[in-house]
Amino acid sequence: MSARHGSGSVVLDKRSNVWNLFFWENGKHRSRKIGTLTQYPTKKAALRAADATRDVVRTDGPQVSSLIEGYRQEKMPTRSATRRSYESWIKLHIVPKFGKCELSELQARPVELWLGTLALSPKSKAHIRGLLSTLWDYAMWRGDVATQRNPMELVTIKGASKRTKLPRSLTVEEFQGFVRHLQPPFNLLALLCVSLGLRISEALALKWDDVDWLGAKLRVERGIVCQKVDETKTAESRKQMTLDAGLLEVLKTWKQTTKFPEQSDWIFASPFKLGRLPWSYPWVWMVFQSAGMAAGIGKLGTHTMRHTFRSWLDSVGTPVGVQQKLMRHADIRTTMQYGDAFADDMTAASGKIASLALNSR
Repeated sequence: MSARHGSGSVVLDKRSNVWNLFFWENGKHRSRKIGTLTQYPTKKAALRAADATRDVVRTDGPQVSSLIEGYRQEKMPTRSATRRSYESWIKLHIVPKFGKCELSELQARPVELWLGTLALSPKSKAHIRGLLSTLWDYAMWRGDVATQRNPMELVTIKGASKRTKLPRSLTVEEFQGFVRHLQPPFNLLALLCVSLGLRISEALALKWDDVDWLGAKLRVERGIVCQKVDETKTAESRKQMTLDAGLLEVLKTWKQTTKFPEQSDWIFASPFKLGRLPWSYPWVWMVFQSAGMAAGIGKLGTHTMRHTFRSWLDSVGTPVGVQQKLMRHADIRTTMQYGDAFADDMTAASGKIASLALNSR
């Protein structure tokens, strides 16, 4: 039995029937005996007694480094790509600056001034602010500090909502030139990404048993980042997608060609890994960069295919609601606004995009 107190947590030790007040002092977790269950038979009575210790209990909260350790164990997201990003911000920026500080020192003004000195993009600074905000929330959830307004809400970062680099989309002609400079299976990889709007982590994680040949469907079940298989980016991303007949035929041809055609094999299995893993993202990125240069359209990243898919959806007059469903965005604001989608609309729109891509071959 426990209760949150303004200066810590009031907890009943059921073995000894003693009320204790747990709090932070000088960055260390401490406790103070309040009294027995006989003296204070109710939680309210114990809380009133705890008020008497208010003057001797510090409310600075834990040291940031110790708070981070607790957060890692209890609240950090399990998705490996997300954890990797969080750990990067923690190790490179947060711990070096605030690791030995009390949580109470993480206030809006010093944090905002510090972020302003970092040679990072506004978006990266916003990520760091967001993680500091999460640590404050975690401290309140754990009872280290009293529930209050999160001071990180007051930190402003100029330009955080603006892109520092505009997304790249290819015209049909540019994609035609690009894909002609790709060898198998990278031409198929680009074709799938641009026809279905797949993220590269999703495309590389596809297996042959994800393809429903009779139903002409493709299941997006997983992602792979840094050669570690993980969940898809969002729950909405985990979908079954319609395959155009021409696209299905290209997949069949590759299945008959590849050395790894078993149902449990990766569609884009790497021969260097003897099929145990798909081609790595850095390798695909270099191949795409080289093909873009050879095609005369400049270097481009793998996410260009997804941006291109979105642009082509617009060009064929796809309603925004259908676009959201096909892009598999959890929030329509990520795509744009308005509308909903019907299955026939989604199938027709996906078929149009696949036709554009297939005609470029």
